[in-house]
Amino acid sequence: MNDCVIRPARPDDERGAYYVCLKTGDYGKDGEPYYRDDPDALGRIFVGPYLAFEPDLSLTLEDERGVCGYALGAFDSHAFFARYESEWRQDLCARFPAPQGHPGQWTRVQSVYDGYHHPDYFCPEPYEAYPSHLHIDLLPRAQGRGYGRRMLEQVMKRLRDRGSPGAHLGVSAANTPAFGFYLRLGFRELIRVGALDGGCAYMGRTLGD
Repeated sequence: MNDCVIRPARPDDERGAYYVCLKTGDYGKDGEPYYRDDPDALGRIFVGPYLAFEPDLSLTLEDERGVCGYALGAFDSHAFFARYESEWRQDLCARFPAPQGHPGQWTRVQSVYDGYHHPDYFCPEPYEAYPSHLHIDLLPRAQGRGYGRRMLEQVMKRLRDRGSPGAHLGVSAANTPAFGFYLRLGFRELIRVGALDGGCAYMGRTLGD
């Protein structure tokens, strides 16, 4: 098994990073069976805006087969979401109509399209303590080898150097390995929202220590 390289993300990483997002898009497991109609549906929310708006906080993990992971951050979540709203979301809504009918009958792709039209900009409180946020995904071949920890630590160092007091992230309660991983990294649960599959846990960590 060859080593992976952690490096700054480049614009041409988008295709590979979108693929990583797809292959981890089912609560950390392979989401490809659910998104065959539009494999890029998730990446347009969880990858593209970060590469465009926060390149200095975007890392790529690469091996001999290509991009196999990423770690992304936003320094000021409110400012990031405001820019997403004004510069990114309108194009998504124009290209992908909102789904019709009962939500219980929607496909996963349709549910993501609904998110384009009705975005969730939730940030846990106290916001002043955790204004930054993080997002990370690794393909199975890169997991369990310490790269996730190293990437998040590098992004958090960049946030700390820029003056952020803390960062948060969201993790599905159904993704128990990820939840445990974040606890070991020093995150603690701040709040849990939603009911689907146990909801989403928002976890935070201060960056001053």
